[in-house]
Amino acid sequence: MQTYTWFIAKRFFAHSGQTRRVSRPAIQIATAGVALGVAIMLLSVFVVLGFKREIQGKITGFSGHIQIVNYETLRSAEAQPIVVDDSLISTLESIPGVGHVQRFCTKTGMLKTDEAFSGVSFRGVGPEYDTLFLHRHLTQGCIPHFSDTASTGQMLLSETLARRLSLGVGDRVFAYFFEKNVRARRFTVAGIYRTNLTDFDNNLAFVDLAAVHSLLSWDSQQYAGAEVVLKDFGQLEQVSSRIVQRINRSQDAYGAYYTSPTIRELYPVIFNWLDLLNMDVLVILVLMVCVAGFTMVSGLLIIILERTNFIGVMKALGASNRPLRHIFLYFAAFIILRGLVVGNALAFLLAVLQKRFSLIHLDPETYYMDTVPLHIDWSYVLIINLSMLLLCMLALLLPSYIVSRIEPARSIRFE
Repeated sequence: MQTYTWFIAKRFFAHSGQTRRVSRPAIQIATAGVALGVAIMLLSVFVVLGFKREIQGKITGFSGHIQIVNYETLRSAEAQPIVVDDSLISTLESIPGVGHVQRFCTKTGMLKTDEAFSGVSFRGVGPEYDTLFLHRHLTQGCIPHFSDTASTGQMLLSETLARRLSLGVGDRVFAYFFEKNVRARRFTVAGIYRTNLTDFDNNLAFVDLAAVHSLLSWDSQQYAGAEVVLKDFGQLEQVSSRIVQRINRSQDAYGAYYTSPTIRELYPVIFNWLDLLNMDVLVILVLMVCVAGFTMVSGLLIIILERTNFIGVMKALGASNRPLRHIFLYFAAFIILRGLVVGNALAFLLAVLQKRFSLIHLDPETYYMDTVPLHIDWSYVLIINLSMLLLCMLALLLPSYIVSRIEPARSIRFE
């Protein structure tokens, strides 16, 4: 059975829009404060999650989540060979959390046309390479059929390099590699991609694994390494620990030691920058909670002040301070819940519009993407709503004690 405090609070809330006194704008302002606060909080979290997800996706698309490489590679400007045979791949794929393993080789060189030239890092990948990431960012042409047995002479070039060298799909270009002797290879541009991740777009081209492997003059089972793609990025540390136990510090047939740096260890600056975004979001969340709490406290004080006469009558009839406080706290909870509903509706409406129509654009040179990314995580939605409700209610506990200071004899005559 509902108590009379709950009943009275519902009656107050149901008729709050009909009052012509000062409480009506106070209730509207309090509702708007909560709605604005929760909307900004949700959108901030959606943007940061989307931004981190997009950047992480692009980096791991180029390098995988964990790389198995020669230990000497970490201390050398050029990649050193390591044996990546079927046995190693099977071992890696059997580790819980590993989704896919793919070989790669790298070789620096130069692309030259009649008008321009540019240094390029050629990344050789085989038929097992997951091209979903490249398909997602392909702007022209098609993805080559990468081979590990014979070079097809096809190349996937970034839009930045293609523009710099004035190359288009179907154009042929010579690549030069400098060691003791200059070696030349001719490639045909099969496709052009753009990720807006400038550190990679400025100097990375994809070719056949066989093409790069032949330039390195390594044995048939030796490669620059293997990329390990995980099923869940959130399991990075756990899977990395399992790989370290199984692979690290072991030697291949040529005496090279295996090591397994994670994507966070390979690109610490980028991931440290992404981690700093968490602090920005925390500041926004604290500010919005303060705004919502302040408006609710102000609104509650105004509501209590306006109903001083009611409080006096209730006390004269024998009501104690505690149930009277509960009436106004229930009333405030109804206002907060209405604000949460409005704020959530506003946040999701703006999020859907942004995801569908890309209303807000960014400078890709600065932000590595051309539109504001959004990612909705329902666990964060639940946490933000519950936290807002709880913190606002806690903030209202102290102001609600003003009820106990109201004296029936004086408050009944209060106007």
